[in-house]
Order: sequence, then C-alpha cells, then structure tokens
Amino acid sequence: MVTPLITFKAGLCDIDTGSDRPYKVKPQPEAGYIYLYSEDELVHFCWRKRDQSLDDPQLDLVMVPTDGTFVPYEYNTNPQPTAKTNGRIFALKFASSSQRYLFWLQSKPQGSGTDASYFSPRDRKIGDIVNRILQGEEVDVTRELSSLRNNNSHRDDDDETMEDVEGHDSGSRRRHGTGGAGPGATGGDVREEGEGSREGGSDGARAPNDATDASAAVQRFLSSLSGTNLPSGSGQRQHADLPYPYLNHLLPTSITVPMVNEAPEEFIESLLNYLPPSIILMAADAPDAEDTTAEPKPAVVEAAKATLSMPQKRALITRVLRSPQFHQALGALTMALRDGGLPTIADALGVNVQNGGYIQQGGMPLGGGHAVKVFVDGIAKAAKEQQK
Repeated sequence: MVTPLITFKAGLCDIDTGSDRPYKVKPQPEAGYIYLYSEDELVHFCWRKRDQSLDDPQLDLVMVPTDGTFVPYEYNTNPQPTAKTNGRIFALKFASSSQRYLFWLQSKPQGSGTDASYFSPRDRKIGDIVNRILQGEEVDVTRELSSLRNNNSHRDDDDETMEDVEGHDSGSRRRHGTGGAGPGATGGDVREEGEGSREGGSDGARAPNDATDASAAVQRFLSSLSGTNLPSGSGQRQHADLPYPYLNHLLPTSITVPMVNEAPEEFIESLLNYLPPSIILMAADAPDAEDTTAEPKPAVVEAAKATLSMPQKRALITRVLRSPQFHQALGALTMALRDGGLPTIADALGVNVQNGGYIQQGGMPLGGGHAVKVFVDGIAKAAKEQQK
C-alpha cells in the first residue's frame, strides 16, 4: 500500500515546441495530484488524476537523490529571455539529462493582488519540501506544513495547508477546487539544458519487493569485467563532453512496458532467457527457488518457465522493467561506458561500435556522453541489419 510523504493539487503542462521561443506552456485541464512516496529506499515522484488510485499514477518516476530538483518557474529571475506566466508553474529538472516536466498548481492562489504567477509562502514551502525530499533529506512533512499553517494569516483559500499532506492526517478535508493557471498559461524558455556533462539519475516506476535480483543480469556482466583493466574515468575527459542521456533515460517504462504488452510470444520467450534464473523460479513458486547457494540446473529453469502462462511471463518482465534495481543497473552500465569501458563492454556483448570504441587516431577509449552515444548507435545499427 502506497503511503504518500506529501500530496498536493497540481496539473500537467504541455510544451508547445512548435511556437517561437520562449516556448508556450499549456496547462492540461485535468485535475490531478502530485505525490511522493518512498519504496526500497528510493523516492517516487508521481502524478495522477483525481479519480485515479494511488497505485495507478499516470506518471511515476524513481528519483535518485540529488539528481532531481523541483523549483518554481519565475520569469523575472530567469537569465534567459522568457515570457511572463499567468499561472504558478513548477519545473522538475534532472542533473543527469535534459528532460524536464512542468506542473501548474491547482490550489486556489493565496495572493491578494492581480499577479496570477505569485508564489505564496505556502506554495514555496510545498516546493521546498519536495525539493528537499528529492535531495535525500529526512523531512518531517507534517510538522513543516503545520508550522506554516499556524503562521498563515490568509483565510481566503479553501485548500488548507495540511490538506496537502496525504497519509499523515486522515481527518483532513478533501475538496477538489482548482485554480492558479489559466488555459493560456505560458512558461519561460524550456529549451533543452544540455550544456555540460551530467551525472547520475534514473527514472522508472514502481517495483514489487521481490525484485531484489532484477539487476542481476547487468550486475553479473559488470562483475565479469572486474578482472580487466578498465581505464580510470579521471583521464577520459579528452575533449568537451557530449550531453547524452543515460541508458535508463532511453528506456523509460512508458516505452518498454507497452512494448512488452504488445510483443509477440516469441519475443517474450527470448526476453525470459535474459532474466536471472532465480527470478523465474520465484515467479513459478518452484521448490528450488529457496536455495540461493547453488545455480539452478537449466532443466529446472525450463520446467519453471513451462508452468508460467503468457500473461504471467509478460507480468514478470514488466515487474523487472519497473524495478528500481533495473534502472540503477542501467545507470551503472552507463557509468562504466562513460568511464572508458566502451571497448571492453562492446567486445564482450558482441556490439560492433565505431573505431572499436577508441578515439580516432588515438589509443584512448571514448568516454563521457560520446561513449554512450557510440554504444547506442552500434546497437541500433545491429538491430537494423537484423531486420533486413
């Protein structure tokens, strides 16, 4: 059962990249909630419609501490040329990629003036709490918001401050008023932020508690490289880095889960071959699943597969794709590529990459975003050749 750390009224925003810069930001009309919860020592940043359950959010991002920031958009403090907003907009940004999400507050504005973009102390406090949680801080949300309510002299808002906390005050009222941004709300320049190397980060979705071994396939591969001499990352900044997404950002659940749901049975069977045997045995409730000291025999694993129906197989793969451990493993593989491991990793996986993963006319391995891009390009090229 999901227990939110904090919940408050907010809606999604669409970015009209076809408009002149600064791009126009259009708030979606659906009434919704932003809420955060913790699972497996990782924070989930979620958005759902008001009529959706806590367990079925439309957006569910697994946040690595310090990777994400949740900040108010304020046109008058932005160094870039921007347009004035007519609503209160928060931006969720990532240090590890140029991806960002924009949200508009739907609680009734507390400002007494005519500035629709005014952030009240309550608005800023909620944003500050969310941002501190994303940095990995331990925040007493109830106490923080209680102190704000006690110091709040405004009584023209039907959203009491404590009502923005879900799971800590069961007696709070649940009104569903909206406000705070009009249909033409505009945000500033939301161009991609790719001017520098970026570290860390992951996104994804919820995972069941039994997904502890979800990253075993990737981790096992990385462990197999431990006997080789991977070049140190300190010497890999041979030229200006290329801003490029991490592998976990290229494989979000919004893409991978629908792919699994629609994939032919033959493809599902092939994906099962890449899962650690222990996961398959646990999914099939096989007796050997309790023995974690010995590698199960291939015949036992195949027998366990045979007991699973196709919907169960799809569900198992989906659980792995949603697990934080899987996304963390993709992040670890990305860091290995960025730190000079491209030639060794590509050779071990049989991926033909440009110039063997080395710098042109040099003996140094590619590093940083250049290495990740060359690795992805090599996989894409191999996939196209297989389709011919």
